[in-house]
Amino acid sequence: MPKENLQKTKDEFDSKLVDLARVVRVVAGGRRFSFRAVMVVGNRAGKVGVGAAKGADVSLAVEKATRLAKKNLITVPITEKGTIFHLVEAKYGASKILLKPLSGSRGIVAGGAVRAVCDLAGIKSISSKVISRSGNKLNNARATIKALRALKIPNPKS
Repeated sequence: MPKENLQKTKDEFDSKLVDLARVVRVVAGGRRFSFRAVMVVGNRAGKVGVGAAKGADVSLAVEKATRLAKKNLITVPITEKGTIFHLVEAKYGASKILLKPLSGSRGIVAGGAVRAVCDLAGIKSISSKVISRSGNKLNNARATIKALRALKIPNPKS
């Protein structure tokens, strides 16, 4: 068997841990602890996904969340300048996100989960605002995905 086939191929997706929380379930015998991980994966070329999962330890939770994020990939339309085509708003749970395209190269003007999603999607220049004051990183990430899914490519006038 050739050596090339034995080497593991490099994963095309980058991943980022957005949130890690220790969660507790109270049962008759006491407390059961587990971990919830929120992962964002993307190829920095228009594909991005968010996944959340629980596990008995951190590595299990991260692995499961990464697998879920790869299952839920979306394709994001990006302009040649590296921004989005138009302003878009989305609401998920209590989180409300506003994404605005930026002209020029100001970079990603966003924080937390929104920055992670936009960065791994390959967006180079965008402005965002979390309108709802929600501190829930999972809902913020999912609202960002919902907003990016709502983007439309404008028809060129011919």
